[in-house]
Amino acid sequence: MEELRAYLEQVFCIELLSAVLSNPRDREKAFKGRIRPVLKKGNLVYQFEIFKGKQVFHENLEAKAAVDRACEWMEHFRQMQIDTKSERASVLISKKGKVTINRKKVTRPDQGKQDLSHNREKQYILKEGMDIPFLRDLGVMTQEGKIVRSRFDKFRQINRYLEFIEDVLPKLPKDREITILDFGCGKSYLTFAMYYFLHEMRGYEVRMVGLDLKEDVIEHCNALAEKYGYDHLHFLTGDIAQYEGMTKVDMVVTLHACDTATDYALAKAVSWGADVILSVPCCQHELNRQIENDILSPVLSYGLLKERMAALVTDGLRAEYLKKEGYDTQILEFIDMEHTPKIF
Repeated sequence: MEELRAYLEQVFCIELLSAVLSNPRDREKAFKGRIRPVLKKGNLVYQFEIFKGKQVFHENLEAKAAVDRACEWMEHFRQMQIDTKSERASVLISKKGKVTINRKKVTRPDQGKQDLSHNREKQYILKEGMDIPFLRDLGVMTQEGKIVRSRFDKFRQINRYLEFIEDVLPKLPKDREITILDFGCGKSYLTFAMYYFLHEMRGYEVRMVGLDLKEDVIEHCNALAEKYGYDHLHFLTGDIAQYEGMTKVDMVVTLHACDTATDYALAKAVSWGADVILSVPCCQHELNRQIENDILSPVLSYGLLKERMAALVTDGLRAEYLKKEGYDTQILEFIDMEHTPKIF
């Protein structure tokens, strides 16, 4: 850890923009951490945000103590992404404690606009005022780039989704075109957002295919992709279980694929050797029809509770299946309980 400590002592200064700790060794202890510099009563300190379950814990530390705390937390996490005004660094820690630091110089047009306020507003990846054509056409933004207040939840959901995408970027190759399949894409709010984020904002060469059963929806999505000049984003009408259009895929996404459609998508992703699988399952009817337990029968007699129990058990089994296939699997809440859990 001495190499990490030396690097943190160098970057924990006014140059630091943020640091994100991810890929935990034990999710129960914490599943994510963030560090950013803030000015408190005129003094520069470093605010730690540690995410445990549904709770977030904050701590403000001066530079030396912040370096000590960051090193402590990196015994729990496998990865840290650090952004400064002049570079982006990825810190990886192996099972044996070997530290690898990859640094890349970057040019940031807004270097002089760093917000060090203690209680700053939420910083979204897609921001109000940006020129984002698909958000205008989908009714989330006005022509002037303002967020439509009645669609703010959708705007927040899209940004939360892109935070998940940002977390898995180190798993995706940067030196070649990556192939992404989105099963059950529907109206494709998140599909367009993912393409825009990866290709337009992060510079990845991507080939993306969205698949859904509704022909009219697919036709509309293809028209939008053509309108925006998204040449490597295509939409097809088809069934997840029957799709045979690929032999190797880098990332598979399933957003609200109903019932066993999620299972078909996960099985396809595993067979293709996908490096990343993101899934938001829903409508867990299959196990709901089968679940029985003498001890729990009084509880399972309530339809709502039985439905929730079936959903939890189903997603637990899916997570174990992915672990058995060699995936580092996490179950996270997408935004709140009106959305279903998310499987990595």
